[in-house]
Amino acid sequence: MSEIDREVIKTIVETANDHFFIVCGSGRVLDVSPGAAAVYGMARERLIGSTVQQLEAEGVLKPSISLEVIRTGKPAQLMQVTGTGRRVIAEAHPVYVNGRLERIVSRSRDLTDLQLLQDEYALLQKRFSEHLKRSQGGSSAEEGLLDDMLDSLEVRSELMRELALLLKRVAPSDATVLMLGESGVGKTAFARQLHRWSRRSQGPFVDVNCAAIPENLFESEMFGYQPGAFSGAARQGKAGLLELAEGGTLFLDEIGELPLPMQTKLLKVIQDGSVTRLGDTRPRRVDFRLVVATNQDLAKRVEMGAFRLDLYYRLNVIPLTLPPLRERREDIPALAEACLERLNQRYGQRKLLHGGVWSELMGSDWPGNVRELENWLERAWLSSPGDVIQSPTLGSATASPNMSPPEGGSTLPALAEHEGLNGYLARAECTVLQALCRTLPSTYAIAERLGISQPSVVRKLKRHGLKIERRVD
Repeated sequence: MSEIDREVIKTIVETANDHFFIVCGSGRVLDVSPGAAAVYGMARERLIGSTVQQLEAEGVLKPSISLEVIRTGKPAQLMQVTGTGRRVIAEAHPVYVNGRLERIVSRSRDLTDLQLLQDEYALLQKRFSEHLKRSQGGSSAEEGLLDDMLDSLEVRSELMRELALLLKRVAPSDATVLMLGESGVGKTAFARQLHRWSRRSQGPFVDVNCAAIPENLFESEMFGYQPGAFSGAARQGKAGLLELAEGGTLFLDEIGELPLPMQTKLLKVIQDGSVTRLGDTRPRRVDFRLVVATNQDLAKRVEMGAFRLDLYYRLNVIPLTLPPLRERREDIPALAEACLERLNQRYGQRKLLHGGVWSELMGSDWPGNVRELENWLERAWLSSPGDVIQSPTLGSATASPNMSPPEGGSTLPALAEHEGLNGYLARAECTVLQALCRTLPSTYAIAERLGISQPSVVRKLKRHGLKIERRVD
């Protein structure tokens, strides 16, 4: 290496925001960047010459990422708490020469300031909630304006109104929003409303279910491809979903299901603001607002090694947790009435809910949340022959004459002793899906047969541990 190259590398290391460690294969620290001393609480001169084993034992590195690379021989990424109490994200890469581990190069980034900003946002959210509770005596005009603004979300509970107002406050910015909550709570509906409130409302809203795209097709679907990029590629090439979101909002649902290689590529897009199609060398600038959603605990998935820590911190800028329906029962009447109106329009008949149905609607825990409520109402609508909707028949030892068994010959199970509605419906759903998995060739065919979305079918099959059995030769 020339003297110029050495000086270039030295300049990069000494001026970078990240903190670099260069460690030999046995664990001795050969060099560190100057800024590391302030973060790790030890002078650069003392760090150099120490071993990572010693530094870990003394609590300077908690834990040592270089030791992890020495143990596994593979690149690693983890969260560290330094001797000064700083929280940093560290990643390290092995350097092999003739098959032997000679060096480990690690770099860390201080996330303490980002954590402080998130804590400040959480405090702001709490204060805003308290302010709303103190100012409930607002004018009727203000209340009317608020109701008009939230009508499309069928929001009535104070808890959801507070969340919706917080969402409206952050809508004008381009900050990434992370929607959290159980399956079916309405994360997609809130993401669409965020888009409508944003300055990008005239642009596209691109909704991507990360769990519904096969891993082998994910890169071509998300990033697009050039003509001839691979066998079977369209002759004119194809723009990816990231490009299609240009000027609008990209909503990535089920982000926790994103494969690790794609997490790395998504992180690069977020950092660089550009995307490169498969088979191309020219990056294309992209400009979109990113909103993501998951029903999983991303922090736990980071601990399991299934989700990148740096991507998690990139996404977790403005977290918004939507509570389950059982914690906001005040929203059930508005949601039920809006769903009933959609069903009446879809099927061309005006039906009303029997008064006795409301006790069941308000008393259920709705583990599937808004989605389960809507499915229940549609089942009740279709099973009620007159103009008044009764509670749907839950089954008996003998099926009624006008009920045909599911395709594949399976019959619905009888209601077991001491079994509740939710348990029965889960068993019935599993039975129907098992039959359809044997007779239909794809999740799209099942979705068409059941009248639900294909992503919903994917989630249900995963929940019950089912797979498509029929193959088209």
